[in-house]
Amino acid sequence: MDNDRIEGNWTQIKGRIQEAYGVLTDDEIEQAKGNREQLEGLMQEKLGKSKDEARQALDSVLEKL
Repeated sequence: MDNDRIEGNWTQIKGRIQEAYGVLTDDEIEQAKGNREQLEGLMQEKLGKSKDEARQALDSVLEKL
C-alpha cells in the first residue's frame, strides 16, 4: 500500500496497528501521520524488530483493510 492510500485510510490503519501492537501509543502512531517509512521505523524501535520484520508486520496490518 502506498503512502497516498495509507494517508487516506489513516484512521482505520491507526486503529488496526493499536489493536495488533498495543505497546505503540496513540501519540506515537499519530506522529507518523500516515508515512509508511516512519511507521516502519517506529515499529522497529518499539517492537525490537528488524527493518524487514517491521515491513512485514505493517504489511500484515494493511492487508486486512
